[in-house]
Amino acid sequence: MTTKLTIATYSAAIISIATLATAFTPNTTTANLPIKTISAHRHYKAQSFKVDNQGSKLTWQAKKATGDHNGEVKISNGQFTAENNVLKSGTFDIDLNTITDADLTDQASNDKLVSTLKSETFFSTDKFPKANFVIVSATKTSGNQYDVKGKLTIKGITNDVSFPAAVKVDGKKLNATAKITVDRTKYDIKFRSKNFFENLGDKVIYDDFDLNVNLVANAQ
Repeated sequence: MTTKLTIATYSAAIISIATLATAFTPNTTTANLPIKTISAHRHYKAQSFKVDNQGSKLTWQAKKATGDHNGEVKISNGQFTAENNVLKSGTFDIDLNTITDADLTDQASNDKLVSTLKSETFFSTDKFPKANFVIVSATKTSGNQYDVKGKLTIKGITNDVSFPAAVKVDGKKLNATAKITVDRTKYDIKFRSKNFFENLGDKVIYDDFDLNVNLVANAQ
């Protein structure tokens, strides 16, 4: 009786081992198929763009109690980066020594205004020939529209600015347009500001002025 049980147990063990071996034998229809893996990283195509100083345009407008003045100033340098045609970062310089006035037709009056703008009363271009803007963040809202936050430096003083912008990246070309409103008093330009001087009457110059930016940049 004992011998029969031993043989039966031994036979059962052999059958179990054979069954397990069959279960772990690779399926010939799937064994050689490639294993698919999920990449942990997405591939981003980064591009660098250099601002075209000649193709870009920057105009300014300042208002006072009796009217306004406007003109141009040159971009002297600039770089932008984009990933998959989405703006990521950027910076540009403004050459304040190139500032001009467009509304005064009398040459003497025109020259006087430009000279005043370059003097210590306003931009003090002898000491601070350039202004600079650096993007801190560019958030795409819809289409080519962005909310931009950055740092604007004038006369060596840096302040936060934010504004909407339209940015289009098309192949090797980047175009950006924006209107930046600047409070001049934050940059120690307080001449005829009603917030710092009394009884100015119609001699008041308003604190805010606008920079209308139209930048063209080419891929490097």
